[in-house]
Amino acid sequence: MVATRAFADRRDAGRLLARQLRPFADRADVVVLALPRGGVPVGYEIATALHAPFDVISVRKLGVPGHEELAMGAIASGGVYSMDSELIHHLGLTSDEMLGVIRDEQKELERRERAYRDQREFPEVADKTVILVDDGLATGQSMSVAVQAVSRLKPGRIIVAVPVATREACAELSAHADVVCALTPEQFYAVGAWYDDFSQVSDGEVRALLDQGRGQRGA
Repeated sequence: MVATRAFADRRDAGRLLARQLRPFADRADVVVLALPRGGVPVGYEIATALHAPFDVISVRKLGVPGHEELAMGAIASGGVYSMDSELIHHLGLTSDEMLGVIRDEQKELERRERAYRDQREFPEVADKTVILVDDGLATGQSMSVAVQAVSRLKPGRIIVAVPVATREACAELSAHADVVCALTPEQFYAVGAWYDDFSQVSDGEVRALLDQGRGQRGA
C-alpha cells in the first residue's frame, strides 16, 4: 500500500499540475485536450487555470478477447491505432479476432465522440501548442496513440501532462512529445493508488465539465 497519497481527487491533481504549466497561461496558441473519462477533470482544471480552450480526444483500449483487462493496443479519434505485436504473436491471436475488437471499440469511440462533442467539430490545433492530459500513465499506450493522432494534425508542439506516471512511460513518450509529470514514483503500484478518491468518471460528468469549460471561454 501507498503510505501517503499525493492527490485528493482528479480535480485536485489538475490544480497542482496546472502550477507547472503556468508559462502557457493566457496564450492564444494553447489548446488543452483530455483523454476521457478520467483525464477530463484533470484537464478541466488545467484549462481553467491557463484560460485555454478545452476539449477531449477519445482513446479506447483494445482488450485481448476473453481477457479484456489485458491491453493488446489502443485506438484514437481519427482511426489512429497502436498494437502490441509481441503480445499478439505470443497469444496467437488471429486477424479476425483483432479486427473484431477494433470494430467494437471504434463504435464505442464514435458513440462517445457524439455524446461528448454534440456535433461540434474537433478543435483546430494546426501550429498550436496542444496539452494532452490524463489522470496518470501506467504503460502510456493510450497516451502514445493520442500523441500519434494529434501529430497528424500538424500542431506546433505537443505536451503530455499527467499528475503521476511510471518513469518508463515518461521516457518512451518523451521521444515524441514534451512531458510534464508531477510525480514519477520509484514504486508505482497503480494510477489509482495515488488518489484518495479515484471513483469512476461518468459520461454525464464529462459533458458537464466540457460545457463548463466552453461557458467560461464564452464569458
